[in-house]
Amino acid sequence: MTDTTTEPAVEHVADADTVSDTPADTPADEAPFVETPALADDDAALFAGDTGVLPYEARRALALVLQRRYLSAAAHPAEWKALLAHQNVLASRCHDLFVELVVDRDYEIAYKRQVREAGLSIPVLLKDEPYKRVETLLMLFARNRFRQEQGAGERAAHVDAEELVDYALGFLAADETNLAARRREVDNAIATLVREHVLDEVAEGRYRVQPVVEVLLPVERLRELTAWLRSPSVVEPDEARDDETDAVDEDEESPA
Repeated sequence: MTDTTTEPAVEHVADADTVSDTPADTPADEAPFVETPALADDDAALFAGDTGVLPYEARRALALVLQRRYLSAAAHPAEWKALLAHQNVLASRCHDLFVELVVDRDYEIAYKRQVREAGLSIPVLLKDEPYKRVETLLMLFARNRFRQEQGAGERAAHVDAEELVDYALGFLAADETNLAARRREVDNAIATLVREHVLDEVAEGRYRVQPVVEVLLPVERLRELTAWLRSPSVVEPDEARDDETDAVDEDEESPA
């Protein structure tokens, strides 16, 4: 791994006593030996045996990007600032794992994406995992609301739980009878989107739509899903895909 950080140049200056004890005509190679102090001290280490070179906030930024679906400036301002300051180094760290660091400065979010290159045998750390049908429907509704509020000049977009429930239940089959089970399914989908920070609960039953929904459902995908919703066909398309799911992380913040 190539480290783009460089050690600062250190200039040795002999102290007054050393200068006075050394004759002016003494050749340089015969002058008294002065021990060179270490360029780095143990105080820079964050834990025992630490060989890392990044500052604390930059390390946190990298860890959060790898742990979560995305890192946002709104939720983690210090880490976002550190990520921008050390973006090249953090991207290099990710590339060493065959993972791409994607930084969207417009929405102020950063996320990861699995590298896939023809001809390379790459161990896959991030897996493609489809959203469930109900989760996809809720994201469609949330994204449309986000766009509407943006177009109206609003700084934030909000949705209520009952709006999400009514929208999702509107796609039930005409002969569906187990409404209680379907309602639980929608509630679980809402909880999933909250856990993955697509929605943030600001009050009981009320959620703020996070800008990451634009990333998860780009325009091309939105058109495909909208066409599917308007089609009389009962065949479902491939559900929304996610390339930022960690295949090994079991932390509750992970989108796995």
